[in-house]
Amino acid sequence: MHPNPYIPNQVAYRAPLKRSGHRSAIKIVLAAFACLVALFLGLLVLLLIGFETGPTGLIVGMVAASLPVPFYILLTLWIDRYESEPLWMLATSFFWGALIACFIAIILNTAGSEIVTAATQDKNTGRAFGAVISAPIVEESAKAFILFVFFFWKKNEFDGIVDGIVYASMVGLGFAMTENVLYYGIAATKESLTVTWFLRGMLAPFSHPLFTCMTGIALGWSRQTDSGFIRWVAPPVGLLLAIIMHMLWNGSGVIFGGVGFFVTYFIIMVPVFIGTLMAVYFGLRREGNVVREHLYPDYQCGNLTPYEYERLCSVRGRMGSSMNALTSSGFSAWRARMRFNQLASELAFHRRRAARGMFVSQQAALEQEAEYLQMLQDLSRQLQSPAP
Repeated sequence: MHPNPYIPNQVAYRAPLKRSGHRSAIKIVLAAFACLVALFLGLLVLLLIGFETGPTGLIVGMVAASLPVPFYILLTLWIDRYESEPLWMLATSFFWGALIACFIAIILNTAGSEIVTAATQDKNTGRAFGAVISAPIVEESAKAFILFVFFFWKKNEFDGIVDGIVYASMVGLGFAMTENVLYYGIAATKESLTVTWFLRGMLAPFSHPLFTCMTGIALGWSRQTDSGFIRWVAPPVGLLLAIIMHMLWNGSGVIFGGVGFFVTYFIIMVPVFIGTLMAVYFGLRREGNVVREHLYPDYQCGNLTPYEYERLCSVRGRMGSSMNALTSSGFSAWRARMRFNQLASELAFHRRRAARGMFVSQQAALEQEAEYLQMLQDLSRQLQSPAP
């Protein structure tokens, strides 16, 4: 086989190795088992919530908590402009927060509150402990667990701060949705649903995602940095910061009431939210620079036109090229252009990981690069062919 002319100074393209059916079957079985466990825990969570709210409150709470979630998910996914994360990892993050992390939180928080109540003979002390001490530690640790799993297990999909924010936001949104089922359900039975929905759904819809984003940002920073000190210190510091923010948020309401809530909201939460948006901005700039640097060889050898290269290196350019494909050639061209943009980014980040020595086998990394380039060549031909 002659080397592919689309691959500058690389090995000849090889078809991807087929995975054994036995290995695939094991993965399918494990995935199915994990889904069943998650669904079972989710049903237990709803059952426990239903005991507190009653059937009517449970239904009202589920509807009120679920309605805004698709909008917030779309906002989160819009952030990920260069290298979109796999759908199964995004879904796993969301349902981990909604089902498993919530189950862990309900069990451990309830147990902690009951123990403190029994030890102090004071229900208020037990509730305060549960809200200010137990909940921040248990909930942030439970939500962060899946982020650490992705960080160590899926290094090829956890490249930096933007990825950390996206995964953390999905976990937090899932957790907040299930938690809101309880709060909205209780509020519905007390005829205060409108006020509760305004406070939790409008003023503070991003509280849980924002807390968990501290862990996600820290993990992303650890992944993209070249400093050994930051690589080891950032993850635990990020988790600790998430716990502290959660403590301050819960403690402000428990200790100081409504005044404390609004003071904490404007003094702490709003500035942190703005800081997170800045992290997104600079994270996207970094990703654009990664694409620019690692696709430059393709531009030099003529595999990417100057127009394509410049469009791939900016969010605005990518959006413009996709819209041009849609308006000029239709939906199939739009899908091909979106796929082309995605694969180009994956190639750029693959090359960055290879340059940093993150692959055990250099030959496997080269073969993967060749596969990316072959797929890009096929898509490029499809985009250049005249529409029927």
